[in-house]
Amino acid sequence: MSAITDPIADMLTRVRNAGRASLPEVSIPHSKMKIAIAKILKDEGYVAGVTTEGEGPKKAIKIIMRFDRDDVPVIRGLRRVSKPGLRRYVESTKIPRVLNGMGTAILSTSKGILSDKDARRQKLGGELLAFVW
Repeated sequence: MSAITDPIADMLTRVRNAGRASLPEVSIPHSKMKIAIAKILKDEGYVAGVTTEGEGPKKAIKIIMRFDRDDVPVIRGLRRVSKPGLRRYVESTKIPRVLNGMGTAILSTSKGILSDKDARRQKLGGELLAFVW
């Protein structure tokens, strides 16, 4: 098995695929950044729950997916913005609005991983990690 060069893109792809396959939950390898992104997804209402399982190198994040009444996933789309080959940084005044505020941008700032609303409130810019809608 080859090494993953972009673990954040791998996480977003696993969540996107779990939604499209109507899976109730998805398991992802653990990292602090992935936990922070998963907690933002939970706080913004895109997923139902986030838990950590296992210990040491076998540690994993379990994300419980959220669906509406018609069994359509709440997450309609996920897009990785800043990639290892091309990083995207934005100022606090230039943080983009995803679908006119209906979606969420996830940023890596000096205060940690934040949603676009929190970054604007704290007047922080940073690396634009992903868009969720």
